[in-house]
Amino acid sequence: MSRVIVFGGHGRIALLLAPMLVARGDEVTSVMRNPDHVSDVEQTGATARVADIEQLDTAAITELIRGHDAVVWSAGAGGGDPERTYAVDRDAAIRSMDAASAADVKRYVMVSWLGSTADHGVPEGDSFFPYADAKWTADEHLRGTDLDGTILGPGTLTLDEPTGRIDLEAPERGRVARADVAAVIAASLAEPLTIGRTIRFGNGTPASSEPIDAALKR
Repeated sequence: MSRVIVFGGHGRIALLLAPMLVARGDEVTSVMRNPDHVSDVEQTGATARVADIEQLDTAAITELIRGHDAVVWSAGAGGGDPERTYAVDRDAAIRSMDAASAADVKRYVMVSWLGSTADHGVPEGDSFFPYADAKWTADEHLRGTDLDGTILGPGTLTLDEPTGRIDLEAPERGRVARADVAAVIAASLAEPLTIGRTIRFGNGTPASSEPIDAALKR
């Protein structure tokens, strides 16, 4: 059993992830900003914690994380507002990493995106640039910490039925079901071979994909 804290606890992926973790015996704390979402989160079997991570400093996030065994960062501003995108996807994410180190919680899984690279190719004038820039900066910060970090880079998220399979060579913007992303997070937490890795993936095709557990062991 592990005690896992999930930031972005009311997001679609987190709502799929929590019951997976609970079903295998983990204790899950899901952090969300809106108190109206508490009942949705509690229905997953997770313990709901209301906290605005955009506003909390590192010390306060440290106290949220303390006592857990692993952190999952699945929070995001949702796009649209560049200032808030940087505040959540970059700055709050970085504070959570520093907080995890301060709380001596080494295991950290970052949910990023497939295109998060230094040469992501999104021009500065594009409305998507703040997200691309924020995610890359946060990913790089994680790589420079002493945490046992894993960066997951799913492609375009869909509401398709899960396949239980992923393709690590998925083409640019490779589509992937949110439920499969949740399954990859859950499997990564339990697989030491994912520590220190950046894993980019989509669902691929039946011919190009493989079971999630097998893919994460490569």
